[in-house]
Amino acid sequence: MSKRPFTVRQATIEDLDRIAPLFDAYRQFYRQPSDLDRARRFLLERFAHNQSILFLAANDSDALGFTQLYPSFSSVSMARIFILNDLFVAPEARGLGVGSALLAAAAEYARRLGAIRLVLSTEVTNRTAQSVYEGGGWQRDEVFYVYNLPL
Repeated sequence: MSKRPFTVRQATIEDLDRIAPLFDAYRQFYRQPSDLDRARRFLLERFAHNQSILFLAANDSDALGFTQLYPSFSSVSMARIFILNDLFVAPEARGLGVGSALLAAAAEYARRLGAIRLVLSTEVTNRTAQSVYEGGGWQRDEVFYVYNLPL
C-alpha cells in the first residue's frame, strides 16, 4: 500500500491563509462572487470564537482541500452531532482521495467526541459529491424533508 501524497490534520488559525483561498473557491463553486478578504474574515471569526472545526488536506507545498464542521445537538437523541457544512477539494487534487480522507478525518473527530452522527447536504445535481459520500457509507435521508426560511 503506497503512502498518500498528502496529509490531513485539524487546522489551526495559523492555517488561515492556506484555507481562505480554498474557501473562496468553494463559494465560487456555489455561484458566489469571489471575495477572498471576506472569506478570510469569515474563517477568522470561526477560529476566534471556536465556532467550527476545520480539517486541512495538504502536501508539502499546497493546500489541497478542507472540510468544516459545525457543532450541534440532536434533541430527540439528546446527543452531540456535527453538521459537515463545507467540503472542497482543489480541482488539481481531485481523484487523489482527498475528499474521502477529509470525510474520514471528520468522522473520526466526531466519534472521539462521542457524536452520534454527521449530517450534510449537497445540491441534487452534485452527483460527483454524492458518489463520494455514498462510497464512504453516508446514507441519503429518505424520511425527512429539509426546509429553509430565508431571513
